Amino acid sequence: MGDVWTWLISFFFLIALVGIIVYQLVCLADLEFDYINPYDSASRINFVVLPEFILQGTLCFYYLVTGHWLMTLFCLPYLFYDYQLYSKGQHLIDVTEIFNLLNREKKKRLFKLGYIILILFLTIFWMIYSALDDYDD
Repeated sequence: MGDVWTWLISFFFLIALVGIIVYQLVCLADLEFDYINPYDSASRINFVVLPEFILQGTLCFYYLVTGHWLMTLFCLPYLFYDYQLYSKGQHLIDVTEIFNLLNREKKKRLFKLGYIILILFLTIFWMIYSALDDYDD
């Protein structure tokens, strides 16, 4: 039963990550359709970038501590990409360049969203598998 709780906790981590990334995409879409000014959009996105990185790092560490090595390996490329962005100082959106980088930033976040959804489906699969395995015992 403990393994089901492990997958359930990681499920909520992943749902929070999906929420953060979708929020960033909505801010970029609002900017594209001129519902929001560039300063507000950049400040809203920059406000949630570091919590996203911390949440992803925590999730990867959580998988490592709980002994789910395959899921840790799946999370490492995303974590490495976030680390590269942070170390190069490219993790925040510049308000003066936001219109020039709008399509690139949207594509980057869509790729992140797809990657997290893939990990989410794997987590749901393993959660159901663990629950059925516990039910058989």
